[in-house]
Amino acid sequence: MNRKLVFRSIGGYTLVEVLIAAVIAAFAIGAGMELFVNQSKHHHIQAGISDMQQNGRAAVDELVGKIRRAGYRLPIGVPALVSWDTNPDTIAISFLAEPLCTASLSHPMPQPSSELKCVGCDLSCYEDDTWAYIYDPVVDSGEFFFITHVQQGAMHIQHNLAPLSKKYNAGAQIFLLERKKYYINEGDTLHPMMMVEEIGHNPEIYADNIEDLQFQYVMADGSVSDTISVDRYVREVHISVFARTARYDLLLDNYRRETFATRVRVRNL
Repeated sequence: MNRKLVFRSIGGYTLVEVLIAAVIAAFAIGAGMELFVNQSKHHHIQAGISDMQQNGRAAVDELVGKIRRAGYRLPIGVPALVSWDTNPDTIAISFLAEPLCTASLSHPMPQPSSELKCVGCDLSCYEDDTWAYIYDPVVDSGEFFFITHVQQGAMHIQHNLAPLSKKYNAGAQIFLLERKKYYINEGDTLHPMMMVEEIGHNPEIYADNIEDLQFQYVMADGSVSDTISVDRYVREVHISVFARTARYDLLLDNYRRETFATRVRVRNL
């Protein structure tokens, strides 16, 4: 019986087929990488814009809240608003701290003196190493001073680190005031910052990448000014906060920027 040998060919890829597949794979990988890079860039851009908007809104909210409190229960003679038309502008805002904390001198304060006698007053809200304001309504003047120690039993407030500039009569009032100053620190041109500075404290960063502050003041007669001459005539403050992204946008060849503007009525003047 004759047997025929059957040879089956083993299939494979030609070199041309392999090259075509490699080219197609390279195009696919390249398209995928381009899509990934674009999505990554878009993500970073959106994250930068989100941070910028958050910083801008936080700066506006802080200024609005403090300007609304400007002048709250301040003694006469203490400016509620002080302005500097420095481009970027600067503003200082003062108001009585809460909870309310007031006392008055029970005895005249001679000069020099290291303590203020407030017999009959509750001094429990005063603390060591804090700033306060003393105001004499008779002469309509006062000054900030640093409390070094509160003697609850004797009802005395000491200020050993610095003497007061003048004598104060019995009845002079002692307040805990808040005074906040806002300005732009341009020392680092890559990262300008909105700063807040309180009496007796070092400046602190309030919001990053804020490159400009602008204020305009609407006075009682309807006029608009860039500065304040008499604070009690201010009726409204126009606020403009200029924010930018932290990173330089190569697509725009610039930073992305946004302006946050609002106006606030001054309630206590």
